[in-house]
Amino acid sequence: MKSVVVKGELRSSLGKKDSKKLRAEEKAPAVLYGGDQPIHFAVPFSELRQLVYTPSVYLIDLDIDGTVYKAIMQDIQWHPVEELVLHVDFLAISEDKPVKIAVPVKIQGYAKGLRKGGKLNTNLRRLTVKALANALPDTIDIDVSNLDLAQSIKVGDLTIDGIDLLDQKSNVIVSVAITRAARSAAGAATDDEEEEESTEAAEE
Repeated sequence: MKSVVVKGELRSSLGKKDSKKLRAEEKAPAVLYGGDQPIHFAVPFSELRQLVYTPSVYLIDLDIDGTVYKAIMQDIQWHPVEELVLHVDFLAISEDKPVKIAVPVKIQGYAKGLRKGGKLNTNLRRLTVKALANALPDTIDIDVSNLDLAQSIKVGDLTIDGIDLLDQKSNVIVSVAITRAARSAAGAATDDEEEEESTEAAEE
C-alpha cells in the first residue's frame, strides 16, 4: 500500500476553546492512538486533503514535530453543515502487528451478462481486511469478465494470500442484474428457437 507524509504539531493545551482556535487557524485537533499514551496534536487542513479527497487509502508517515510514526487514519469527524474537519483519529501501526482497514474495490473486465442487456451492480465499494502493513494492497481487484446474468461475486468467493477478509462471506460485492432489456432479449431468442424448430418439423 502506498504511503503519504502528513505533518502535525504537538498541542500545548487541550479543551474546546483551544480546539476552536485551531479550527480558526485551519487546523484540526487530532489524536494518535496505539502507543503507550495517546498523542494529542494538530494537523493543518491542507495536510488532510490528500487523505480525504480521494477514494484511495494510504499508510501514513505521521510527522509530529520531527518524530515520525507509521499510522493509518482511523476516524474523521466533519462539521454537520460546513466543510470543516472537527477531529481526526490516527492509529499507530507496527510491521509485526496486523492492521484492520477498509480497502477500495476495483472492478476489472466487462461482464458477459452486460452483453445480454444486464446491469452491473457494485454493492460493496470497500472491503474490511486484516493484514500486516507490508501486505496491504492499494485495491482489491475483482475480475467480472465471466459474470453472467443473475450471477454475483460474494466475499466468500475471494481468496487473497496474506489477507483476511472480515466482511460477512455471504455479502455480495458485485452482481449482474436481469433488466427488462435482458428479459426481452431472452424472450426473443426463445421465440426464434421455437420458430426455427417448428420450421424444421414442417419441412420434415
